[in-house]
Amino acid sequence: MNSVIELLHNHRSIRKFKDAPLSGEQVDSIIGSAQMASTSSNVQAYSIIGVTDPDKKKRLAELTGNQAYVEHCGLFLVFCADLYRNQVAVSMHEQPFHQNTESFLVASLDAALAAQNAAVAAESLGLGICYIGGIRNKPQEVSELLELPQLVYPVFGMCIGVPDQAPSSRPRLARPAVYHPNAYNAGRTRSDIEAYDEVTREYYKERTQGKVLTTWSKGLADKYREPVRAHIRPFLEARGFRLE
Repeated sequence: MNSVIELLHNHRSIRKFKDAPLSGEQVDSIIGSAQMASTSSNVQAYSIIGVTDPDKKKRLAELTGNQAYVEHCGLFLVFCADLYRNQVAVSMHEQPFHQNTESFLVASLDAALAAQNAAVAAESLGLGICYIGGIRNKPQEVSELLELPQLVYPVFGMCIGVPDQAPSSRPRLARPAVYHPNAYNAGRTRSDIEAYDEVTREYYKERTQGKVLTTWSKGLADKYREPVRAHIRPFLEARGFRLE
């Protein structure tokens, strides 16, 4: 195992940070690494908002579901899918800008690829990170706070900072459950889930000293009992995205 693979295998989410800002050199290295991620047809349809202002970080912590680590991390990044810049570029040539579900997906995927590069870069510097999907809890309020123009939406946030905890690594699904040689093997799906449920039951039991007795599939059942963030599509359409 080389050092890069070892770094990837040691990933864990950090939710407690020391009161220490990132240096300018660290930020440059992280953003520079994000920019070198793969991007569909070089459209680079994403933007990154770096938030260090204490008041804005506090407000973002509230908007993401009162997640204190958003406020207390050294740097909070908001990765945005951005078709606004592409629209401006196209308009410079007096051409219409056609966008649909495909362009929306491209922008969202570009943001995700850039974010993962940023995460790996940060961890290589000894920093910790935590993705914040709660940025989509109140996307309109986040957009107003960060002054996002039309055709830009916040995909997720990322806390980055000096770790003040060393949590254990969360177990993943077994390799055969996610890697299918040549064709999807649906026949083993249920047994793979049952096996993972046993692993996660022990993980949660140990992590919480017996206070939480649940499994991965039970967590999914709880999560998807009702539609998740059903407000997202109307929000995106109001931002100018055409999901067709």
